[in-house]
Amino acid sequence: MAKPSNLVIVESPSKAKTIGKYLGSDYLVKASMGHLRDLPKSTMGVDLEHGFTPDYRPVEGKEELISQLRAAAESVDTVYLATDPDREGEAISWHLKELLNLSDEKTFRVTFNEITQRVVRESIAHPRDIDYDLVDAQQTRRILDRIVGYQLSPLLWKKVRRGLSAGRVQSVATRLVVEREQEIRSFVPREYWSLDVKLDRIGKPGSFLAHYYGEEKKRELECEADVDAILRDIDGQEFTVTGVKKAEKKRTSAPPFTTSTLQQEASRKLNMTPKRTMAIAQQLYEGVDVDGEGTLGLITYMRTDSLRLSDEAMDAAASLIKNRYGARYYYGKHHVYKTKSGAQDAHEAIRPTHVELDPERIEQSLTKDQYRLYKLIWSRFLASQMANAIYDTVSIETECAGHLFRSSHQSLQFAGFIALYEEGKDDETEVVSSPLPDLLEGEKAKVSECRKEQHFTQPPARYSEATLVKAMEEKGVGRPSTYASTVSTIEDREYVSKQDRRLAPTALGEVVTDLMIQRFTDIIDVEFTANMEKKLDEVEEGKRNWKELLAEFYRDFHREMEEAEQALEGVRIKVPDEQTDEVCEVCGRNMVIKIGRFGKFLACPGFPECKNTKPIVERMPGRCPRCGSGILKRTSKKGYAYYACERGAECGFMTWDVPTDQDCPSCGQTMFKKSGRGRMKPFCVNENCVNFLPEDQRGYYKKKNAESGEETAGAEETGEKPKASAKKTAPRKTGKTASGKPAPKASGTKKTGRKTAKTEGTGK
Repeated sequence: MAKPSNLVIVESPSKAKTIGKYLGSDYLVKASMGHLRDLPKSTMGVDLEHGFTPDYRPVEGKEELISQLRAAAESVDTVYLATDPDREGEAISWHLKELLNLSDEKTFRVTFNEITQRVVRESIAHPRDIDYDLVDAQQTRRILDRIVGYQLSPLLWKKVRRGLSAGRVQSVATRLVVEREQEIRSFVPREYWSLDVKLDRIGKPGSFLAHYYGEEKKRELECEADVDAILRDIDGQEFTVTGVKKAEKKRTSAPPFTTSTLQQEASRKLNMTPKRTMAIAQQLYEGVDVDGEGTLGLITYMRTDSLRLSDEAMDAAASLIKNRYGARYYYGKHHVYKTKSGAQDAHEAIRPTHVELDPERIEQSLTKDQYRLYKLIWSRFLASQMANAIYDTVSIETECAGHLFRSSHQSLQFAGFIALYEEGKDDETEVVSSPLPDLLEGEKAKVSECRKEQHFTQPPARYSEATLVKAMEEKGVGRPSTYASTVSTIEDREYVSKQDRRLAPTALGEVVTDLMIQRFTDIIDVEFTANMEKKLDEVEEGKRNWKELLAEFYRDFHREMEEAEQALEGVRIKVPDEQTDEVCEVCGRNMVIKIGRFGKFLACPGFPECKNTKPIVERMPGRCPRCGSGILKRTSKKGYAYYACERGAECGFMTWDVPTDQDCPSCGQTMFKKSGRGRMKPFCVNENCVNFLPEDQRGYYKKKNAESGEETAGAEETGEKPKASAKKTAPRKTGKTASGKPAPKASGTKKTGRKTAKTEGTGK
């Protein structure tokens, strides 16, 4: 067989596999595994004195891959750089060209908005040169973030706490959460009242509920005295129907997904974090093995702010809607949505590449999360081309003693797009009203019941991950490619914590934000950050020089750094300890949460008089299968969760499997489930029970031990590299969990003395 004459370099192996099948034997497709050249980790890597020249170096650990790609490039006539179709992808292609010493004559750039055979072959047939404006825009963002991170983070280490980080976008996102919390704390509830009356028709059957509206204009009832005055006015009086309005109301479907709206809807409907959403979307974009179809890219590129759809995609949707639901359910023409002003509009909206592949048809070829996200994208796209939903609405106005009351109701006449999909809401506030009788103007009614109720205005809700992404998009903070990583970063850095699926700032987050507001007004300013994004867009469009932009930014930032260093000389900012309900058994004080080398732990605030510390443990549902005591969630020395009997070494039970609140229907013992993602079906661990599920059938990944040939539980599931065979052995108190896996290493044994004490997971 002849050697391939063309090399295509993509970013991921899965994309390489998919594209390789589409192009045939004359094309060698290789994966770069992301960046192969970047700024060094250990130093700034940017020459601030000489034009902000970056010092790019090969990524450590990828030397062999670089050699393989260089050899492959030398063996072919043409190299196609086919990294992702965004700034980051353009920069990776440029780095590859420089790193592999590729000549202009043999090197071309191609992009795929969707990984389908048609688009891949068309793109290869129409290559282009590297867009250096895109490269410059990415370089500018990278250098900006490096300057901020490498100069501001050490200041936070010295003045607040080691290990902290700061960044242009993450600091602003944290500020949004902090300021929302401040709004909530300062919120003063305001009293108001509502008045509803149940009206019975006079001389005709039927009744309906009417809500107080006002007099000539809408009026708010501020106190109970206002309500009582109205009740006195209408006491014993008849109501007259003064207006009846009937109409049809049309409701249009939501547009197809952008990056932001996909993350928001996946959070609302699937409880997926933005980071998880983008990881699954990447898999669907790059390609999945579908039974009977081969490897297919199932969705278009998932980093986009555009609502644009191709005519071909809308034609396919129209055909499917007419065949499956009937012509009446089709919108009637291409439903084109207007992309918001300021959007880059570089790619289509997120849609399925093969709309005929409905989710149920390919469910068996997808993981659970892939199926759920694909179904969401497929349904939203198809619904965007479906007919409007039509409602019959009725509005009734009644009057008594000069007071106006209103009633309304709507009923679905034609489902339209709602037959397939309905957009989720962040706050479900819609109240379902009861049907209204067929009333006529002039008709009389009498009061049969009065309902007055006191209310208080509510503070704004904390941000969820979805609403924070929405706020970032609306304020221009970040871009589609950065939303997920920004939210994930501020959670990982513990600037915010998730409470009941809402984001609350931690004491650390508030301290750092306050410091940033005082000393770095530009970095923490929402408007400044949004304007910087616009300037980066101008670099991408070739309208602004990237080095001039960096010089403009650094001049003010450097001045703020010098002023902050002087103002904070000798100052150490204390982060308030988080108080808990846990009582110190030594002195009776409420213990506080501290952070040590191995994470968080409980400590007595009475130090040095009281030196008591203990680990933070979470009580799990269920009972220990060995002794019947409670089960606690603990953390190993490497930070991974495991589950152990509350009696500790006295019992010796430990496991990686998660206890549930379900009891086995046969033996009554607590059932467990596999840790991590995937199927979560509970199983029984009692060997003498008919429902017992052996460890090797619980779905954990197995890999061969290079020396013994035995299978061991993979670190992907256990969280640590196994120290011994995963073959089933009798439970013992040392070295093994109840399931026979290696026991998690605790972080130490508690000793006396504050400075020398070590507690499991505390670092003390």
